[in-house]
Amino acid sequence: MEAKGHEGSLEGRRVVIVGGTSGMGLGAARASARAGAEVIAAGRRPRGERAAGAAGDARVAHETVDVTDEGSVKAMFERIGALDHLLISAAPEPGSWGAFLEQDVAGAQRYMNAKFFGSWACARYAAPRMRAGGSITFLTGGAAVRPRAGASMVSATFAALETLARGLAIELGPLRVNVIRPGYTDSEMWSFLDEAAREQLREKVRAAMPVRRMGTVEDIGHAAVFLMTNPQVTGSVLDITGGETLVDGL
Repeated sequence: MEAKGHEGSLEGRRVVIVGGTSGMGLGAARASARAGAEVIAAGRRPRGERAAGAAGDARVAHETVDVTDEGSVKAMFERIGALDHLLISAAPEPGSWGAFLEQDVAGAQRYMNAKFFGSWACARYAAPRMRAGGSITFLTGGAAVRPRAGASMVSATFAALETLARGLAIELGPLRVNVIRPGYTDSEMWSFLDEAAREQLREKVRAAMPVRRMGTVEDIGHAAVFLMTNPQVTGSVLDITGGETLVDGL
């Protein structure tokens, strides 16, 4: 079957978004549904505890999964069956990383297990069930190429995931494998800040970034649909940072 092409339609396609119940994953779930897909949004919490954002769309179903538990991931994809596209945006909780000299090996491994191996497991158990023209998309971040003090484990994990994507693009072809690299994005990932602090962050981002704005979850959704629907893109990292990787930072 030839992949649906450049018109940005996902009609007749089944899209699974792991981490699709909040933040950037929710942005991707909404965009996929608008493009006509049947969407399955998976998250850690049972449906009743989730944000209502995706629940109002009849095209969006829900699954519960713990990406740190290989058995949970495997069981979910066995329930889902055949699919066309997978996007993994699930991430460790904010504050789960720390300064190198304040972190032990177990703490570093917890972050790597949640982000890298959680994404690995989703790709591993989805790939055999993916139909012709399918794709896998990982999410990383600007820290992959612009490390910051206190987040060395984040940078290392993101860089490893981007390298994995390139390797899988070769190994799993013609299934396509890509990465979205977001920058500062106004989403639930900043929920640990109060509203005044979040507005200060927005102002700093607007002042520092070449595009003079903070990213939105809709930006990520737009990028996700592009990668799902363009049959010529694989092994690529799509930088959605607003130029973050070009400047010194905040």
